[in-house]
Amino acid sequence: MDAYQTVVSNFTILLYASAGAIIWRQLLRGQASETGHNKIALACGTAAVVLHAVVLFYTLQPHTTLNVALTNMISLVAWVIAVQFLITVTTKPVTNLGIIVMPLGALTLLAQEFWPGMHLLPAQSSSYLAVHVIVSLVAYSLLSLATVQSMLLLVQESRLHHKQAGRMIRALPPIETMESLMVGMVWIGFILLTITVITGIFFSEETFGQPLKFTHHIFLSLLAWIVYTLFLFGRWRFGWRGRKAVIWVMSAGILLALAYFGTKFVTEYLLHR
Repeated sequence: MDAYQTVVSNFTILLYASAGAIIWRQLLRGQASETGHNKIALACGTAAVVLHAVVLFYTLQPHTTLNVALTNMISLVAWVIAVQFLITVTTKPVTNLGIIVMPLGALTLLAQEFWPGMHLLPAQSSSYLAVHVIVSLVAYSLLSLATVQSMLLLVQESRLHHKQAGRMIRALPPIETMESLMVGMVWIGFILLTITVITGIFFSEETFGQPLKFTHHIFLSLLAWIVYTLFLFGRWRFGWRGRKAVIWVMSAGILLALAYFGTKFVTEYLLHR
């Protein structure tokens, strides 16, 4: 990053951190997510998302092709998650998810600053590849947000089960609302992931310009897709809810994170490819 990008990035980190801190403070006080303070937090979050997009614009395309380095991709996914969160907040009482989403945005920008990378897509890459990358990132982002939701659900369910619902837990939306939102995100993310898997497997040569190679990334992505499929079938056929639903979503989310970020970390930082 040059000096201008660093200044914008640091200000964005401050805005993300401020938004997360305000929401966290309101949660500790047990206040509802519609308070005036949280409106300020969402305003900070919105400004952060806009500036984050400016940073991504300069870091993702330093040349004539995309720079898909690990920290850039993590930052892009965090940005998409933040955008989806801010859109969802307009119709659902889920502002308190910001205690995870907002700091995540700040941390990924810090990673971009301290561990910049350069992994350019080939200049002759097919236009299908750009579509494949965009769809896969939106899918990863939605399913990552669902995984975050499942973690909060697990804590919420555990505290309520042991009758330890403090002010923070009471300030969260009802479990039914949280779970419904999680399942909705899984459905949309699963459809997009299915498109990603199909384009990656059956249209590999058109998308990537080379025949399909059965890598760890593809294996783990398929495994995650199978777990999501089993969860959605179990939800429809057997009515899986509560802790069982949370564990399935968390397991699939971890597999998906390993498929993309895990293999990318090994390739770029351990194998230096």
